[in-house]
Amino acid sequence: MFTNELKKGDRILQFNGWYGTIKDNAKGNIRIAEVEGFETETGSIYAHDIAFKINPDGLRTRIEHTPAQIKLRNEVTQMFGG
Repeated sequence: MFTNELKKGDRILQFNGWYGTIKDNAKGNIRIAEVEGFETETGSIYAHDIAFKINPDGLRTRIEHTPAQIKLRNEVTQMFGG
């Protein structure tokens, strides 16, 4: 499944271990999500940070990333380390 297939209300797990809920039906490199991290906040996240969709039965579906998302992840990693 690609990030562009995620819909509003879908539960996600990010690579950093934080869970969240998608809050938009957008496509592209940036999505809006309510993220449960140190605090629970709603805001923009990079699509390339989404690792799994959490299905209603609790099972995980791995997220695939587009070449543009992979390119952006590499650029961000180079800028900020990682």
